[in-house]
Amino acid sequence: MSNSLVISHPHELTLTAGSLDAYINAAHQLPILSAEEERNLATRLRDHQDLEAARTLITHHLRFVVRVARGYSGYGLALADLVQEGNIGLMKAVKRFDPTMNVRLVSFAVHWIRAEMHEFILRNWRIVKVATTKAQRKLFFNLRSKKKRLGWLNNEEVESVAMELGVKPSEVLEMESRLSGQDLGFDAPSTSDDEDSIFSPSAYLAHESEDPATNCEKDNWSGHQTDRLLTAMGELDDRSREIIQARWLSDKKQTLQELAKHYGVSAERVRQLESNAMKKLQSYIEA
Repeated sequence: MSNSLVISHPHELTLTAGSLDAYINAAHQLPILSAEEERNLATRLRDHQDLEAARTLITHHLRFVVRVARGYSGYGLALADLVQEGNIGLMKAVKRFDPTMNVRLVSFAVHWIRAEMHEFILRNWRIVKVATTKAQRKLFFNLRSKKKRLGWLNNEEVESVAMELGVKPSEVLEMESRLSGQDLGFDAPSTSDDEDSIFSPSAYLAHESEDPATNCEKDNWSGHQTDRLLTAMGELDDRSREIIQARWLSDKKQTLQELAKHYGVSAERVRQLESNAMKKLQSYIEA
């Protein structure tokens, strides 16, 4: 993910690779908005689509995004990336914020900020996605904090976590297994010896149908057949060629009745023209 984020503002903030500390310092220099200032800005945005008001709301809450992002530092992902994803959630929250609800923006935005960070973590934490269902997502972000020790959960701990999170014990065990697993490359590392390479998936998932020479031969033959078909189509009269294209080669294929109406003939006559054209094509291709 690109480490760049630019937000136009009187105090312009730019997040780029290697400048995270400067970005955070700049974000903390912006004062916290009062409830009245926040409400006035949100009203201007809602009633007049005032983009400057939106920018002000966003930039003065960037410090909060950084604070939330630091809470997810244990997943091994760059803080700058988490901040960027959280900023996207903040922007979505500002767009949907209703100043008449008597709720501060920071309370409303936390859901959107965390949702974007969660999606980013789930997409990038492992090559294979570890959480897809609602229950799995809940377990992913809560299980590690619920564990009281580094080892595997015992039965009592499994039951306790399952009850607290409202999931089945089997789901707790499944997620614990996924969290403890590691990504395995398809090909063996270049430094591995022959004994290690047999454990690489590429060593035992090979399939003869994926042989490069065979695939190249199939592609060449397919291209040859396509060329012959195009040449054969050129030998047909205009009406026969149009019927074949409309019946077999178009994305939206036409019926015999539709073509009969178009050419002012019977559907049976269109069928005969189609049949004769197909016989000619076959003879041209097989010749």
